[in-house]
Amino acid sequence: MKVSIVMDGGYEHGMEVGLQEPILQMKEIIQNHLGIPMASQTLSVLGWELMDGLDLEDYPFISHGTKIDLTISQTPESQPAVDPHQLHSTKINITIKFAARKLHIEADPVNDTVKTLKEKIHIIDGTPIKRMALFFSGKELEEEDRSLGECGVVCPFSEVVVGVKAVSLRSMSTGPPPSRKISFAVKTSSALLNGATIPVEMSDLSTIKELTQTLITGETLPEDEYIFIHKQRIMREHCSLRWHGVESGECLYVFKGTVSREER
Repeated sequence: MKVSIVMDGGYEHGMEVGLQEPILQMKEIIQNHLGIPMASQTLSVLGWELMDGLDLEDYPFISHGTKIDLTISQTPESQPAVDPHQLHSTKINITIKFAARKLHIEADPVNDTVKTLKEKIHIIDGTPIKRMALFFSGKELEEEDRSLGECGVVCPFSEVVVGVKAVSLRSMSTGPPPSRKISFAVKTSSALLNGATIPVEMSDLSTIKELTQTLITGETLPEDEYIFIHKQRIMREHCSLRWHGVESGECLYVFKGTVSREER
């Protein structure tokens, strides 16, 4: 299929891609054809950044003719040092190690924090953020607001180990916290209800399937199949809002369509 890469000023560059095209591969093609360094590129659709490490098929709302915005950041050399070690804002690949496998994630030691790294891991792997623990050089990275550079993660392919905290016996015996009402917004695409914003209030234990039925039954959405997205991650139909980490004041995005392959 063919997509358009849209740059500042309205310049568009057509690109032939496959459904399984890696985002990093797209950036490499842009670098080869337009001379824009991969580290300076940010690709996004409707405001959602296309994350390195994912493929186009992870974004089912991208199809033939989709326009992908290309934002070009300053080159690392032109950015001022912002920490005591004179680090510059530049992206590096770091190794994320699980119990039985490894993956590589692109991160910025200056601008990425422990918290944003956890969010990237959650988007790619699905590991629950609240149960995730990160370790570097044998020490747990406990302060989520510290930058990766402040934690010593500054070299390419630095290895960060992911641990998953076990559910305590006490929490198992007492059961999950009671349900609570949360208020959030559901925003449609421009092709669906002309980009409307729909206020919703419901239990955080409601599933995405129940959310869909609520919106259809209330005649807010027309009868159809839908995909919901929260923080750049496709939401699972049979999982609850709480499982996805949805909090009051946040925004979900809805598109017509279905996920035709197994969810990650």
